[in-house]
Amino acid sequence: MTSLNKTFALYFLSICLLYSCSTDTDSKLSFIGEVQIEGTDTIYHKVPDFLFIDQDSNYISNESFQNKAYVVDFFFTSCPTICPMVKKQMLRIYERYENEDGLKFLSHSIDTRRDSVPHLKRYATNLGISSTRWHLVTGEKSKIYDIADDYFSVAKEDPSAPGGYDHSGRLILVDPNGHIRAFCDGTNPKEVDLFMEDIDKLLKEMNEQ
Repeated sequence: MTSLNKTFALYFLSICLLYSCSTDTDSKLSFIGEVQIEGTDTIYHKVPDFLFIDQDSNYISNESFQNKAYVVDFFFTSCPTICPMVKKQMLRIYERYENEDGLKFLSHSIDTRRDSVPHLKRYATNLGISSTRWHLVTGEKSKIYDIADDYFSVAKEDPSAPGGYDHSGRLILVDPNGHIRAFCDGTNPKEVDLFMEDIDKLLKEMNEQ
């Protein structure tokens, strides 16, 4: 493990510890990431502006999720390891919230060479998902890899990794203001169960505003 990766691991561990200590079954979700105090204002970590293209050739940006919470992951369609498990759990969430207008889904392909728009369209069709609720996106490779860091996830090319890419199976919950509010291991159904409880909390919070 490189010193940079060690630093990231320690930073992410501190976030996990803060998150696990600051939430309970009755409280609102915490804000995950670095917090800055500017005068009387508290500034929470926020996902930066982005622009990608989805399986229907539509441009997808922050504005596509206006007034919506959304669940994020990083994948590639030819992944031989964790992606099928993660997508199975994503489908569980998708189907549970089928009638919930306040929740959408965003999956970034990290194989921008092979996962073309038509390829993503076929993949979406095989999943049986609606493109109005779940966007499978591609775009400039560096921008997808960079934004993975902003989601506290991992996405990079690695010839030694299965399929040629190293990536996290993490699912991330983002609120309508671009703040990260929860995450889980998308390969672990029990963690996903708890993650859906976090989704319920966020949706309740949104409805109360």
